[in-house]
Amino acid sequence: MNLATLLHRSAASDRDRPALALGTAPWCSYGELARRSAALAGNLRERFGLGPGERVALAMVNGPAFIEVLYACWHAGLAAVPINAKLHPAEFRYILEHSGARLCFATDRLAEAIAPETADLATLDALIDIGKAGQPSPEYRALLDGDGVDMVERGPDDLAWLFYTSGTTGRPKGAMLSHRNLLAMTLSYFADVDRVAPGDCIVHAAPMSHGSGLYNLPHIAMGALQVVPESGQFDPPEVFALIAHYPGAAMFAAPTMVKRLVEHPAAARAGTGNLKTVVYGGGPMYVEDLKQAMARLGNRFVQIYGQGESPMTITALSRAEHMNRDHPRYEARLASVGRAQTVVEVRVADREDRSLPPGELGEVLLRGDSVMLGYWNDPEATRVTLHGGWLHSGDLGVMDEDGFLTLKDRSKDVIISGGANIYPREIEEILQRHPAVLECAVVGRPHAEWGEEVVAFVVARPGAALETAALDALCLARIARFKRPRAYRFVDALPKNDTGKVLKTELRAWAAEEEV
Repeated sequence: MNLATLLHRSAASDRDRPALALGTAPWCSYGELARRSAALAGNLRERFGLGPGERVALAMVNGPAFIEVLYACWHAGLAAVPINAKLHPAEFRYILEHSGARLCFATDRLAEAIAPETADLATLDALIDIGKAGQPSPEYRALLDGDGVDMVERGPDDLAWLFYTSGTTGRPKGAMLSHRNLLAMTLSYFADVDRVAPGDCIVHAAPMSHGSGLYNLPHIAMGALQVVPESGQFDPPEVFALIAHYPGAAMFAAPTMVKRLVEHPAAARAGTGNLKTVVYGGGPMYVEDLKQAMARLGNRFVQIYGQGESPMTITALSRAEHMNRDHPRYEARLASVGRAQTVVEVRVADREDRSLPPGELGEVLLRGDSVMLGYWNDPEATRVTLHGGWLHSGDLGVMDEDGFLTLKDRSKDVIISGGANIYPREIEEILQRHPAVLECAVVGRPHAEWGEEVVAFVVARPGAALETAALDALCLARIARFKRPRAYRFVDALPKNDTGKVLKTELRAWAAEEEV
């Protein structure tokens, strides 16, 4: 099934229902969105000669055009390549060249930045400047005119979205997501994450090239409204204003975004009665931060754990489980990432891929209809990651007897000191309990005798004073002495990528280069 069918079904049932909004201003109805996407699809096929399966890149800050172009690609039988808008121009070039994208739609400033890097790129036929979010360029407006074409049939395993990993280590890889993969993700959203009604909306404050954009699908399928902030980015006062304006509001947010939202001065006076759901994921949410968020915003939280290789779809911790404070293992469940979503099987395995009993640490493996086809033009990485018919996540975790999965760390982030494995997240959870700690990250650095030693990078709350002795005492009161940080480095901010993940590769480099 072609995913563009979801849009056309919603348009057929109620063509006048609002589909897209920019801030508080309506952008277009479902009928108009379907017409514009079909017209753009016709121009992609007839003007540019693109055939089924060819790739079209989207280098855009958040805006309504993202949805128009995405569904036009699918309508025309093409594969979309959404790219993180905060990448360096050289990184854009790599993805455009590696994917073999024939066209690239880019918002004005990105088009300007990308153009010099791609001028000699033989595979790229055109770089199309679409203008600003609220001011489409004449070239882009012209592509939305026309009679449109019939939707191209697609098979379930045809490529729909080429998702480039964040590339925190080495070159990013292109996870091939099929129409089947994204339909499975959509159905799992309804089963495991949230219900969507036609009068609801999703506020796209997180990058639409990643998780927030993927969640357009369940909302399009149910005829809900897609709301893009006028700023095109995450701004807490703007988000609170949009929530106050739109009923039935949901949003996807990285844990760092949730933390910023909750701690912003605007949160104290914000009206959040319209807020239906905050789905969080993409990095560790520390228990103390989650408790603070629930105290401020109420029981509106759902956690998901996924990867680009199984988009948004590995496990989920439901709203009901967030609310079940009487359960004897309530805090342990809050620290978990929940249970397997409906469309996947999840297990924890040893190095020989043998399933481990509850309580034992191993790698998280999964299989199901949401798991990618493989990596684009990388058969060796595909073989390694998908061997035995299971996606090897690279994450280390423990499954309890009730099926709740608790992640310990990425396998590459484990610190081995004196032959003992030390899991940074365990230490980070302790440090986050200090009232003066805003955020922290723990890494290992080389040590001549022990192999590695633990280093903590700590960001203090504004105006707060932090001392090593107090942090040391906190750790020694709760974890084994050999796990405590041997050094603390107080920094103004932690390095992060656009999805809010801390770049521990950079922190390890900092730790190795300098005496802390």
